[in-house]
Amino acid sequence: MSLYAARAPPGSHLDKNLSKTLVEVHSGLRFAKCPQWIHQRLWFLDVHDRCIKSTDMKGTVRTEKALSYLPGTFAIPDTECLLVGDAWRRKLYCLGKDGQEQVTDLSNIANVCLSDAIVATQGGIYVGDVGFDFLEPLIDPVANGIIVHIEKGGRVSVVAEDLFFPNGMVITPDESTLIVAETLGHILTAFDIGKDGSLGNRRVWARLPDHVNPDGICLDGEGAIWAATTTPRALRILEDGQIVDEVVAEQPVFAVTLGGTQCQHLFMCTSASSDPIITRHTPGAAIEIAALTVSGVSAIPNQLNVCRSIMR
Repeated sequence: MSLYAARAPPGSHLDKNLSKTLVEVHSGLRFAKCPQWIHQRLWFLDVHDRCIKSTDMKGTVRTEKALSYLPGTFAIPDTECLLVGDAWRRKLYCLGKDGQEQVTDLSNIANVCLSDAIVATQGGIYVGDVGFDFLEPLIDPVANGIIVHIEKGGRVSVVAEDLFFPNGMVITPDESTLIVAETLGHILTAFDIGKDGSLGNRRVWARLPDHVNPDGICLDGEGAIWAATTTPRALRILEDGQIVDEVVAEQPVFAVTLGGTQCQHLFMCTSASSDPIITRHTPGAAIEIAALTVSGVSAIPNQLNVCRSIMR
């Protein structure tokens, strides 16, 4: 019996799927994060190689853009740029046809390290800061994480605080709710999105077992969330916390997204290690994939052509 079978809905069973490797561990990937399916390719950050990369469904990887800093954020706010964050300096940049331009400096608001970001349809950007130096073994983890909102006009504000290592975020299709994974809190936390981009009515969307550390997340067409767990499993989670499906991977899963044919493939960024010292000397990241029966939420329409128009 699966470890999570008892949490499936009454009268149902937990589905269990096995992944296939799309991009092999010997391909040279160091640590992949922030995957996005755009125009028939999977785009992602190779964080420890300081690059934006992409792959097709045959596993052919190409480097789209080399970066001069360690990236921690990757999103697409409009048709004019790719948004990339310098993780440790806490600055956001727009990468466009004419090069790189700084969007905003968050170093006076975000104290440690930028994590995942998501773009709202109206143009606002939400970016997480993890809240403590997770690479320093002598520092105890604390729930000091925040979410910063950057308005389309450039105004910056902190819209959520006291998060325990905020990572992946999703926004529901009706733009009413933002959900963030608190990795060390073992929880998915939801907020109502105000007309001004503010976040309110904080609540538990799904409380998870203590051994489940949700990292990157994505939303499927039925309103369930797929979560990377930093173990060799990706889980499908319902709003009440029920775990109803899982994909078993070859390596720990750190980020996920849905894409491919009819948006019914789960792409998983996996790696034997997230330690930059280890991955620098022994690249061991991979992209794994599993076919599903429930499709993902469609990408924002203007994302479909942005990458090929900017980077070509």
